[in-house]
Amino acid sequence: MTVVTMEMRRRSAVCLALLLFCGAMPLSVQATEETRQQIREAEQQREETENRLGETEENLKGLNEQHDSLQGALTTLNTELAQVSNNLNELEEQIAQKEEEIDDLEADIAQVEQELEEAIALKDEQYATMKRQIQFTYERSSNLYMELFFSSGSLSDFLNKNEYIEQLSAYQKKVLDEYKAAQAAMEQKQEELELAKAEQEKNREELSDYKVQVVAEQGRVSGLVSQTSSSLNATANQISEAEAAALAYEQQLKEQEENLSALRAKLAEEIRMAELAAQSSWRDISEVSFAEGDRYLLANLIYCEAGGEPYVGQVAVGSVVINRVLSSVYPDTVTGVIYQSGQFSPVASGRLALALAEGRATASCYQAADEVMGGTTTVSNCVYFRTPVDGINPRYRIGGHIFY
Repeated sequence: MTVVTMEMRRRSAVCLALLLFCGAMPLSVQATEETRQQIREAEQQREETENRLGETEENLKGLNEQHDSLQGALTTLNTELAQVSNNLNELEEQIAQKEEEIDDLEADIAQVEQELEEAIALKDEQYATMKRQIQFTYERSSNLYMELFFSSGSLSDFLNKNEYIEQLSAYQKKVLDEYKAAQAAMEQKQEELELAKAEQEKNREELSDYKVQVVAEQGRVSGLVSQTSSSLNATANQISEAEAAALAYEQQLKEQEENLSALRAKLAEEIRMAELAAQSSWRDISEVSFAEGDRYLLANLIYCEAGGEPYVGQVAVGSVVINRVLSSVYPDTVTGVIYQSGQFSPVASGRLALALAEGRATASCYQAADEVMGGTTTVSNCVYFRTPVDGINPRYRIGGHIFY
């Protein structure tokens, strides 16, 4: 009877080991699927960042080309500005020369006007003299020769008087010629004055045109230089922004590469742990000795991970913790499992420490802790849980968590 009992116990242990091994087989696959999904997401993020970096670098290339083009245009404009400066100097010299010509012509006009006044006065004087001579001749021409003949005492005296008449006639002719000359001189001065005034007006118009050219040339080049400089500054700012964005993307890529490396290392470790768990032994709950404070610690972890979940979900989270305590792959204490590096996010974020300090665990969280510490499990021997993601086929889905 004892032998049979021992044999039955041995067979039962073998069957239990086989059942545990079979139950752990999907676990080795499922345990690493979350990390694989994280790797796929990280690789996708890295690809998106690489694309954004490529677009930024292409944009930066275009901006640099635009900047070089604007720099060349600005250099050309500066050269043109130097030429304009030379042109302005020439224009200013021409303006100064024209102003000098205007001043000289003003003096000439003043001189011509004075000479014209003198010519007019001389003409008027000659005209008055000639008028008196003509009047004298007209009034006395009929009796002049008779009076000279009868008043002469001798032929010699008559001839002398006749010579006087001839001299008088010559004088009258001279006066007439002088009048004609004065009239011609006056007309010439008037013509010279008109020409001088016309030349003066032309000079003033040319001077005005020169000044307009100066202002136009200055405005044109200054406007182009200002516009090109503004475009150049704007492009330089865009280049700075693009370079900063490229540096940020490069830094992001570096961090994503580091994250991928960490995830791949984590995946390798999870595969190793899953394979090890599948081949390891499991303890019975009766073999676990809970320490003082384990209930408080577990209840607050359940609060942090599943405080908003239904009660069955709180029990499921607690079951994962106890399953790890029972597995030889993980630490054999509640404290060791919960504080194992990189396992539970509330530990890393500090939420668990805050919950422990303030005693936030609810009554249902304590009840769930009591059940699982008593051997109850609602998720068989699952040792992982998380929020649902694509790519993982969980063994259980309870509330907002999947279990595998």
